[in-house]
Amino acid sequence: MTERIISIGPYHPLQEEPACFKLHVEGERVVKLDIELGYNHRGIEKLVESKSYDQGIFLVERICGICSTSHPFASVNALENLIGVEIPERARYIRSVVGELERIHSHLLWLGLAGHFLGYNTLFMWAWKAREIVLNLFERISGNRQNYAMFKAGGVRRDIRDEEIPDYLRELAQLTPALDRFRGAVTDDPVFHARTKGVGVLTAEDVRRFGAVGPLARASGVDHDVRRDDPYAAYDRVEWKVITARHGDVYDKVLVRILEMYESLAIITQCLKKLPPGEIDARVKDVPPGEGIGRHEAPRGEVFHYVRSDGTNRPARYKIRAPSYMNVATNAKAVVGGTIADATIILAAVDPCYCCTERAVAVDVETGKKIWSGEDLIRMSQEKTARLRGNRSIVSSQ
Repeated sequence: MTERIISIGPYHPLQEEPACFKLHVEGERVVKLDIELGYNHRGIEKLVESKSYDQGIFLVERICGICSTSHPFASVNALENLIGVEIPERARYIRSVVGELERIHSHLLWLGLAGHFLGYNTLFMWAWKAREIVLNLFERISGNRQNYAMFKAGGVRRDIRDEEIPDYLRELAQLTPALDRFRGAVTDDPVFHARTKGVGVLTAEDVRRFGAVGPLARASGVDHDVRRDDPYAAYDRVEWKVITARHGDVYDKVLVRILEMYESLAIITQCLKKLPPGEIDARVKDVPPGEGIGRHEAPRGEVFHYVRSDGTNRPARYKIRAPSYMNVATNAKAVVGGTIADATIILAAVDPCYCCTERAVAVDVETGKKIWSGEDLIRMSQEKTARLRGNRSIVSSQ
């Protein structure tokens, strides 16, 4: 059978930043995947070395367009590890509130996109409507719906006013019935099961071999979460649990993210109710020579920052590792053996962090003739869901 290549990317709405995935297909079956990265080098690490420590936190906040607090969280952890400073207790709780609000909004954004690519556009609209609750809370707490500028070495820049906490808790309570609706939509729909169960499977051994992290790893039964395993902020001061699953398919990756949002809600609620009085800033003046590392369990997995100081007011060396860097490579295993219609949701199930513009095209390598566009791939995915719904109706009527 003739082998053809379908390129998804380097710009495609499934991948929020530039990356190119070349699907080698025989008919509709994917037999191999080539991954090409490196389209969007911004020189962030070198730029950080030209900024003061305080300016660097604002810069790393702009690495990710979705999770803008993940890199500042890891950055201040690295700086405080270098300096050896203990931050005020109240700042610990505020950091956890901000970190978990971000996890919920990121997971809801992904859930909506996943629903769209599978043909569940109602789920897409429900998820993004619920996400507005979180973004509005961010605006009330920080003044911004994105790029919150909350974190600094030694604490946080803005306090949470005690008199507003009851109102925040009432807003958060609206999320529980929304999450119940999402969980029901996933667990009760046989067509959703047919589209996602046994699709894009990664075993625990696969996860360890690729060094994958976050919900992607936990969906395969790898019980790892930096918040519990290397506690920081207030994560060891409240009750919550790490969510895992066993099968490592797209269904488990969806379910893990939904269940993680319940845990995030529990963490935020406890932190707001237990918010201790006191200062929010240890008022760090100088950064001594030395090295520091900082980790944060971002929505996509572990973010790692390294900083080396020579005693001046800017880093001598700065190194960053984002979770997508570890997770994207797993597609080489998860996609092979599946169909073209499933490839889009398998690639999206990684929740890669890229910016979005749609440019995808399938080309016959022998004739150079265009075969399928990016819109065709989404249409094929949605048509497969429609076919399954139709078959289910036929079975039900018999």
